[in-house]
Amino acid sequence: MIQDSTFSIHRLRFDETYHPSDRTRLTTNFANLARGESRQENLRNVIRMIDNRFNELAHWDNPTRDRYSIELEIVSVEMDLAFAGKNDSFPLIEVLYTTIVDKKENRRIEGLAGNSFSSYVRDYDFSVLLPKYNKDKTEFSVPHNYGDLHGNLFKSVINSAAYKKNFKKLPLICLSVSTNRTYHRTENQHPILGVEYQQREFSLTDEYFAKMGMKVRYFMPSNSAAPLAFYFFGDLLSDYSTLELISTISTMESFQKVYRPEIYNANASAADCYKPSLKHQDYSNTLIIYDREERTQLATAQGKYTEENFIEPYCDVLERWSASYAA
Repeated sequence: MIQDSTFSIHRLRFDETYHPSDRTRLTTNFANLARGESRQENLRNVIRMIDNRFNELAHWDNPTRDRYSIELEIVSVEMDLAFAGKNDSFPLIEVLYTTIVDKKENRRIEGLAGNSFSSYVRDYDFSVLLPKYNKDKTEFSVPHNYGDLHGNLFKSVINSAAYKKNFKKLPLICLSVSTNRTYHRTENQHPILGVEYQQREFSLTDEYFAKMGMKVRYFMPSNSAAPLAFYFFGDLLSDYSTLELISTISTMESFQKVYRPEIYNANASAADCYKPSLKHQDYSNTLIIYDREERTQLATAQGKYTEENFIEPYCDVLERWSASYAA
């Protein structure tokens, strides 16, 4: 069965020389940025955006707004298929890891694992399983055990010796808010995370991350256009340092300005009662080329790949393991 030693972690530097690995999940957003004629300019520009945003938020003792820079690594978690009698591995998930470089003090400060989140099984669940389950139905619904396997696999990863050897803290993941929900501004305000928003009903993504053991809160940092969704374990407001939180905000807000400029690069910030929309017209494009249509197509392709090479061949053993893990 699946054991602690089933998982292995590989790290790859993300900078202007980055080339996607042959085994990288093709729907990973940073891989999308790193192809084509503009690949190096794309990478250079997004890294510059991250550094500028970090220095804007970490403005104390930083009069010229250039004290810090961020180094990023793509963290890939692979799953050994020996549990199913096969001498091979499967690329399970990918996240980002941040390191903060303090140029004034000439030191490197550990950041956080998580930030972005990419998953083959998630692609299968959202792009293959759900459309198939809802085909010819008049109302959208999800299977009763939807997300259980993925959630248990993720919890196994973060509890593994491989994860604990590489990272001191549990992951913090930061994603876009849902375009299917309305968010309401509250009076709560954090010095780094900004103004908190709340919603009355969780999105499908929120519920999916709950299966992974993660809670969610929504905050809009200062000078941001829209709230971000923060998925976390424990206590978001006390478990992470100021610079750790800034590393996540600056990294993921910069990527979201590229991925979803209609929301995160809008020319006016979110209202007190806010419904995100990709049809919003009053926004600015970045100088970074990103193919959103390709990402959608590849998500389906990767989902089908997962179905053929992971879900179907090992369905019985995965289901038995997941049931015993939950128990």
